[in-house]
Amino acid sequence: MRISHKRNIQRKLHKQKPLLTHTTSAVNDTLNIETVIEKVEAAVTIQPVVASKPVVTLTPKQQQVLDIIVKNIDGLNPKGIGLQAGQEDAKAASWATGALKKLTEEGLVERIQLAGNKVLYKAL
Repeated sequence: MRISHKRNIQRKLHKQKPLLTHTTSAVNDTLNIETVIEKVEAAVTIQPVVASKPVVTLTPKQQQVLDIIVKNIDGLNPKGIGLQAGQEDAKAASWATGALKKLTEEGLVERIQLAGNKVLYKAL
């Protein structure tokens, strides 16, 4: 090892502060914090929380996809949803999949896996 490297290591080790240098100020700070916490706890009133079902906010695209699925009771594949929304044949399925993923996560639409890679989506 080079001597300069050893010297740098030793300097870093000596820079460490002892653990008990500020113990009295730390104790005083904790006492002040505890009194402040007690004052705040006395001032806070607790109100009961009513559990309600969160309202799901949907984008216009997601709402459009949901409306198309609700109209078709038998279920529809992503390409059919995209075609009914007025998309081109080549990009119809990819247009609908983003909205369908969000709708399935929210529990508004059910994903049914058919044979192979065929999928249908039904409204719940």
